[in-house]
Amino acid sequence: MLKRALTHSSANAKVSNERLEFVGDRVLGLIVAEDLHRLYTDDPEGALALKYNALVRQEACARAAEAAGIGEHLILASSESQSGGRRKAAILAGACEALIAALYYDGGMIAARRFIECYWADRYSELGEDLRDAKTALQEWAQARKTTPLYELLGRDGPDHAPIFVVRVSLKGHEPSVGRGGSKREAEQEAARKMLEKITA
Repeated sequence: MLKRALTHSSANAKVSNERLEFVGDRVLGLIVAEDLHRLYTDDPEGALALKYNALVRQEACARAAEAAGIGEHLILASSESQSGGRRKAAILAGACEALIAALYYDGGMIAARRFIECYWADRYSELGEDLRDAKTALQEWAQARKTTPLYELLGRDGPDHAPIFVVRVSLKGHEPSVGRGGSKREAEQEAARKMLEKITA
């Protein structure tokens, strides 16, 4: 089961980790929801939902996978491995969820919870008062002032297996901000965060 949890569809579509990933996503969700309900007794549903989304989204799963060293044990097609598959957030996140399912099937909720408590500890400690992502926060700030942020892809640098995207965000009445990241979304988030820092300083 562990081998299957680490097997990406590029290596073997018939016995890949995708079905385990489906289950692991639900196990993670239930454990996180229970923890948040217990830890944040005064939070309304909306606040709990923001915290929940921050803990179960792809980035959180990928960071947990990196902390657990899952990448080096992934079973990938040679082409996927050579193109940086062991560092791709989507692959890492999927394998992490599949591993949670394997732990659940082998040792029940207790085993799955121990893994999550270990490798999500930093994610829990990062939970803040405002967990909206930077793009959403900037969009809401701008809409309240009857304007809209505009994002522009300026370029893409680096090799195919480790690209760097450059994005500029413009907002009427303010100097543009530029962000960089391993994906267009990451670059947009960084640009939005920098803009927010300027306009709310």
